[in-house]
Amino acid sequence: MEKAPLDWGKLSFSYMKTDFRYISYWKDGAWDDGKLVTDNKLSISEASTALHYGQQCFEGLKAYTRKDGKIQLFRPDRNAARMQATADRVRMPQVPTEKFIDACDQVVKANWKWVPPYGSGATLYLRPFLFGVGDTIGVSPAKEYIFSVFCMPVGPYFKGGMTPVNFTVSNYDRAAPNGTGAAKVGGNYAGSLLPHEQAAHAGYADCIYLDPATHTKIEEVGAANFFGITKDGTFVTPKSPSILPSITKYSLLDVAKTYFGMKTEERDCYIDNIDEFAEAGACGTAAVITPIGGIFHNGKLHVLHSEKVVGPVTKKLYDTLTGIQYGDIEGPEGWIHLVD
Repeated sequence: MEKAPLDWGKLSFSYMKTDFRYISYWKDGAWDDGKLVTDNKLSISEASTALHYGQQCFEGLKAYTRKDGKIQLFRPDRNAARMQATADRVRMPQVPTEKFIDACDQVVKANWKWVPPYGSGATLYLRPFLFGVGDTIGVSPAKEYIFSVFCMPVGPYFKGGMTPVNFTVSNYDRAAPNGTGAAKVGGNYAGSLLPHEQAAHAGYADCIYLDPATHTKIEEVGAANFFGITKDGTFVTPKSPSILPSITKYSLLDVAKTYFGMKTEERDCYIDNIDEFAEAGACGTAAVITPIGGIFHNGKLHVLHSEKVVGPVTKKLYDTLTGIQYGDIEGPEGWIHLVD
């Protein structure tokens, strides 16, 4: 089978219909076996809880082609665990880890021609999602659910790729204290659309959200997690119950400590102390790492390492993590799942 006739190096982070997607139904207390289908349209009840009460969640992960031609997933068990935690939070049935990973494997293998080749800089992005369906008009958990996975080849999430971009601090809250900030539910992202639009209109890549309780501490950067490298070389990332536990962030924490012997800290990152950082970045599955050139706060642009050049620590963290993801560097035990 030949690869799809695409210019792999010019792909954006946007939807593209591929050949197959996986779908499974939960009813009467159990999941069915699931199957691959070609139709990218879903037919659901008008009374589905996902539509009215936001009872849904999603994940994002990638498949990478290695130099030897094999395809691998990066830590899919952690995505499965995060979806399970989110499902618990909004009262949906968990998708077992084995089922989650098998669904991803099936989708990757069925869409082999859409998996970007090694060296192209592109990846196959997988979007697993889970939501309540059926005839439920009251505010209560649904009696039926759908779990599905689709995929598409993508380029970098941010147009600039691995180049620094500037962010501005938002007056909006991403999530409420003791709310659903740590859950990967769509409502968190819907609420970010207006702040992002305002930041973009002002000339910034996105906005930085502060903690909802005091508005003094950095929490997230748009749809990604924040990290900073202090001037003494410590890898620091915010710690808060309303931050989404990013798989990329925790992988970077491990890489910084294990591969480079760096001191790492999860702690409060006060926005008024932003100048403690020599470098900073936004990290997540979609973006991997986007270096932060500057942060606009209180009428001033606080430039970190540079607005034009990626900081040396950020660069080596990026190169090492992506090297592991593409199979060029051996990763810690259990991080890589080969698609047989």
